[in-house]
Amino acid sequence: MKLISLFMCMLVSITAQSATVVIIDSGTDMLHKDIAPVAWVNPGEIAANDRDEDRNGYQDDIHGWNFAESNNKVIDYSYLGTLTFDIRKFFGIQTKYMLGTATQEEIDWMKNSVKDPEFLKQLQIYGNFMHGTHVAGIAAKNVADSKIMAVKLIPTEVKLPFSMYRVEDKGLGLTLIKQGLKLLAKQQTKLMIEIGEYINNHKVNIANGSFGTGYKQASMIVTALFQAILKREPTDAELKEVTLIFLNTLIKEGEHFTNAAQETLFVFAAGNDGMNNDEFPTSPTNINTPNVISVAATQGRTSLAVFSNYGVKQVDVAAPGVGIESTVPGNNYLKVSGTSQAAPYVANVAALIKEGNKSLAPSDIKRILMESVDFRTYLRTKVKSKGLVNTSRAVLAAELSNSMSIKDALTRARSTVQDVNKQIDEDLAKSLIERRLPVGMIQSLPSMFKL
Repeated sequence: MKLISLFMCMLVSITAQSATVVIIDSGTDMLHKDIAPVAWVNPGEIAANDRDEDRNGYQDDIHGWNFAESNNKVIDYSYLGTLTFDIRKFFGIQTKYMLGTATQEEIDWMKNSVKDPEFLKQLQIYGNFMHGTHVAGIAAKNVADSKIMAVKLIPTEVKLPFSMYRVEDKGLGLTLIKQGLKLLAKQQTKLMIEIGEYINNHKVNIANGSFGTGYKQASMIVTALFQAILKREPTDAELKEVTLIFLNTLIKEGEHFTNAAQETLFVFAAGNDGMNNDEFPTSPTNINTPNVISVAATQGRTSLAVFSNYGVKQVDVAAPGVGIESTVPGNNYLKVSGTSQAAPYVANVAALIKEGNKSLAPSDIKRILMESVDFRTYLRTKVKSKGLVNTSRAVLAAELSNSMSIKDALTRARSTVQDVNKQIDEDLAKSLIERRLPVGMIQSLPSMFKL
């Protein structure tokens, strides 16, 4: 009897948490000293006994599941040791470059390094390997009793299976390309729907998705298919038409993914192409369901990051995404830039909001995030909310909403909590020199589709 009571107490301690935040990414080091204390543990499973106690079809899914390779290994530790001196140097100079503090010698080294195919390959592999862990560290910051779950969607090394399209063109090449890309999008969505059902069954509250396929990447895929099937380059009109077909299919099919977990708030990175998502769609961040919030990146709180995608209709809020230090595998740390870093910043605040009021639905959390922002003139035509997430104000609004309407809570919180760095003159943003990085200088979002 005492053993049963002890087990029940342990079960309560595991499950009595305000929020579960799942990191849907390329792998998460759940043993990192900063992540392990907040790692989600499946209360229905017993570790390493090769059984499926909770009978959900995922054997020993203790910390989550690897959907990329269909096992419970949510990170591939064989890539430990791939953080070389030059890769660390690259990320360090990248941050300094964006802040305007890099020397010309450092800039020249960085530009030359990405011209080296071998270095670029190593950088991309390590970027994928560390990505989920870096994101998780940001999402886990300062949470009280929320937990981090890991879902691996992106293999550490990815290739597009072009062989399935290598068929003889008999005058139907363009049709084959269009139909093939639609099929590819639908096939990939099947896996994402499975993930949605998985996290829904585990009652996940927040899902961070710092991955995606943007217009530039999609157009490269389209071009490659034209070369493989039609043996020619697409015209500008063909390229735009087919790229939009591919992306819009991904986005439309992606609604099944987010609808599979309607009690989960999906936080998606807007993309790192510096493009307008209203005009050039990006998947999955352009998915239009009530439980999705899209995040742009800022440089500190003074300007939109030069690499960040934006869109007053398709992108909801902004958050810092330049030179963000966080966890990487093997108990290491690294400063990395991208909307990949801005999204978990918002996911983290979403978890803190849920901790403030456990009864809030995904749409409530999204509303609090968007209506408690610091308004900024440089974001007025860039994101729907016209501002940056204000953590203290959002959390206060959540706490107040326990005893009053969300509308009144937001009004009270705005009158109580000042803007972050309100004293900074926004004219400073106008004086910043625009620093556009050459191709390859920003670690792109991990994607299911890579050349």
